[in-house]
This record gives sequence, structure tokens and C-alpha cells, in this order.
Amino acid sequence: MIKSYKNSFVQIFPLSEFKLWERMKNKRNLVSFDLELTARCNNNCRHCYINLSVEDKEAHKKELSFDEIKRIVDEAVSLGALWCLITGGEPLLREDFFDIYVYLKEKGLLISVFTNATLITKEHIKFFKRLPPRDIELTVYGVTQETYEEVTRNPASFDAFMRGLNLLLKNDIRVRLKAMVLRSNIHELPQIADFCREKTKDYFRFDPFLHLRFDGDSKRNEEIKSERLSSEEIVAIEQSDPDRFQALEDGCEKLINSEFSHINCNHLFHCGTGNGSFSVSYDGFFRLCSSLWHPDCIYDLKKRSLAEAWQNFVPRVRDMRSNREEFLEKCRVCPIINLCMWCPAHSHLENGEMDMPVEYFCEIAHARAKSLDSGRKKVKEKVK
Repeated sequence: MIKSYKNSFVQIFPLSEFKLWERMKNKRNLVSFDLELTARCNNNCRHCYINLSVEDKEAHKKELSFDEIKRIVDEAVSLGALWCLITGGEPLLREDFFDIYVYLKEKGLLISVFTNATLITKEHIKFFKRLPPRDIELTVYGVTQETYEEVTRNPASFDAFMRGLNLLLKNDIRVRLKAMVLRSNIHELPQIADFCREKTKDYFRFDPFLHLRFDGDSKRNEEIKSERLSSEEIVAIEQSDPDRFQALEDGCEKLINSEFSHINCNHLFHCGTGNGSFSVSYDGFFRLCSSLWHPDCIYDLKKRSLAEAWQNFVPRVRDMRSNREEFLEKCRVCPIINLCMWCPAHSHLENGEMDMPVEYFCEIAHARAKSLDSGRKKVKEKVK
């Protein structure tokens, strides 16, 4: 409901009804950006695509300084940014985390924070109560110490996580919970879902799609692959979650559509990447999205301006094309591409090229399409 104040120009209404969204629809206007403060983390999760050791001196040395971050933030706000996601690694490892956060607030930005919560202290709580974030998002790897620490490989991390989560909840700081579904915790997924929905009744999501490492570490990539679920398992857990499967069914006409077959187009990018947001790595590289690490798609903000990246570099990346027959004949003409994990960024992480099919993604997409088709047939039979 819109609230107006007498003799005032101020109106208060839900963010979802903010008229600016409609004005910006289908236009390339900057709305938000991700700011990775560090690649270091105090956990060592089996599936993680970015975490480096807390003791990694080289990674620490490469991190953007506070002054470098301020310059990037200033430019982002001047280009129209309204929202910043603080992420990592584990962003609370930064000794200047409070300074960075305060600066973002002073620039008028909405702030979200991704953290594992294990480092949350009473000092953080006092700080967040004084300067509330839009939300703080945590990942629940398990609801028992055994499962949680099987994933994080950090002894005592479960107790630290629970302590941090409870501190946030008891002090009415808005928390969102999510789960990564892995081979190591799938047996506990129903309990994880119940735990998350009980703690945050308005929000919970889970993700069974594991990305490979940004640094290309082959040993760690094999570990990530070993944690991936099969296409059948992914479809089964989606079917078992009423909210998720209903959302897929409700949107199936948009997800499975012959219009997605771009038969006469060889552009690589048909997603929204670079249209309203960008990502900055801990060491100062601009990307259209957090997963896009191809050498031709990154831009060094330590040497050049954000305005140049946004206004000139992004359009050049989005205009990239492919003449690879396998890609054009398989992926580009696929009517279920929106059920697939495939995108140029993920293709590069999987194959080293942005225009290669990924068989694992393809299997998942077809399994999901078959599941949705079966669901629609059941609905039609009931109607009859």
C-alpha cells in the first residue's frame, strides 16, 4: 500500500511496485552489481568454485584496497546503480569490512550480504542493527554437525554457523536461507528444507547445479563433479518440492518454447547478462556476470574506468558470435534452452570454450522437460 505524508513529497511503497522498474524494462540500465571482497574463506567446501585458504598470501595481496573499491563504487553509483551484493569468498574476513559497508550505505545503495555466518559476532549484530542490510543470505549445508562439516571440512564450523544464524535471527536482522544440494548432503535435504522454512518462513531456495572452479583447478574440479547429482536425481528432488515444481509447471510455457530456437542467429549471448548488472572480482576484474571468466570477457578496473567497461566493453562482449557447427546445430536451436544450465560462461568453465555443448547440462534439461511434459499430461487427464 502506498503511504503519503501530508505536506510532503515522500511516498512509501513496496520495492516491487517501484515505478523505476517499469521505466527500465527492456533497457540496458545499470541497477545492481556484485562486489567480491575476497576469494579467501575460512571453510573449505567440497563444491565451492572460488574459495582459497585464509592463509593464501598471494590472494590476500591481490585484493582490491579500500580506496580502489571506493572509486569503483563511486563510478557505479554515477552510472545509476541502486543495489550492491557483497560476497566472496567469505567477505567478513576483510578487516575493513565495516568501512566498506558504511561507504556503500553512504552512497545510498541497498546492500545484500552473502556470508557463511561462522564469523558473526555481537559486534556485527550491533553494526547491522544500526545500519540494516536489505538481507543477509546464508547457505545451509546440513542440519547435523556430521553432514555440515563433511561439506565444509572445517571442524567446529557447524556450531559457529548455528551461533551466527541465531544471533542474526534473535536480533530481527533479515536473513535468507538457501541450500546447495550435493552428494554429501542429499540424504539430509528434507530436513534442511524444513529447517530453512521454519527459520525464514517467507524465503527458501535450493540449488542442485554446481559450477566448476573459476581458477580452473583440475583437482578441485574433479571433486566438484563427484558431488554433482545425476539428471534423474535432480528432477526427483524438484518433483518432491511442491513450491519449486509448481513454479516450473506454472512457467513451462515460457521455459519450453519453439521461439527459443534462434535458427538464424549465431550470437553467443541471449541471456540478460550485462543488461542491468555486473560483477567485480576480488582482484578488480569486471565481468558481465559472476561466472563469466573467459579471457576475452574480463576487463581490468585497476587500469581502466568502469564507465568504459559498461558503455563500450559490455556491448562488444554481447555481440560475440560463434560459427561452431556443433553449437549452432545443437544448443542454438534448442527449444528447451531455458531448462538448461548452459550459457557461454558455464560452457567456458566446463570446456574452455564459450560455444561448446555440455552433455551433463543437456541431460538435465531433457530430464526436466520430460518431467514437465508428464505433469501437464496428468493435469489434462484430471480435467477430462
